[in-house]
Amino acid sequence: MVSTEDHAPEPQEVGLRKLSYFIGMSLDGFIAGPDGEIQFLLDQMTPGYFEYLKTQWPETMATAGRRHFGFDKAPNTHYDTVLMGRSTYALGLKDGLTSPYAHLRQYVFSRSLTESPDPAVELVAGDPVAKVRELKERDGIGIWLCGGGNLAGQLAEEIDELVIKTYPVLVGAGIRAVDGEFTPRQFGLTESRSFDNGAVVSRYERKR
Repeated sequence: MVSTEDHAPEPQEVGLRKLSYFIGMSLDGFIAGPDGEIQFLLDQMTPGYFEYLKTQWPETMATAGRRHFGFDKAPNTHYDTVLMGRSTYALGLKDGLTSPYAHLRQYVFSRSLTESPDPAVELVAGDPVAKVRELKERDGIGIWLCGGGNLAGQLAEEIDELVIKTYPVLVGAGIRAVDGEFTPRQFGLTESRSFDNGAVVSRYERKR
């Protein structure tokens, strides 16, 4: 039976860190609009849903937001590392947020950026798969793949867990959650919870 209760994360063994793709998307599988628009996702936030995210997944909120809402001292419960593609990083960069997740170790995968805008952000120009495999061997808790779809497509074989926030909206076009070749990969549903705003948060484990 799929649980609808809140759970603390299970401890992970040293050297066996998971790569988790934690992402919000529309009913038709888009994580952003054609030009990177995400307001249609932000519009889905309600007080009860926000409280759930704040309590259960505090490290997935940007440092500035955590500070604004008074939980910047909350411990990292699931992840201590975040991975971003160039376009995902640019969402905060255009507003001057050079270190969007300062409470995590941050890696941005880009061949176009030649110098990091912030010493807390490490640029990775090489093979994403090789880097993730290296990170999985390090001590720590989980690794959060923040986006976007292109990076998720490159790392699809390395994804161990999906946490999908599905919002009740159709957008028709935009950036898909995973942009890659047709290669079916099986996951099993381990947890699901619905909210009064129509959002459903589902957690899946990779079947290997």
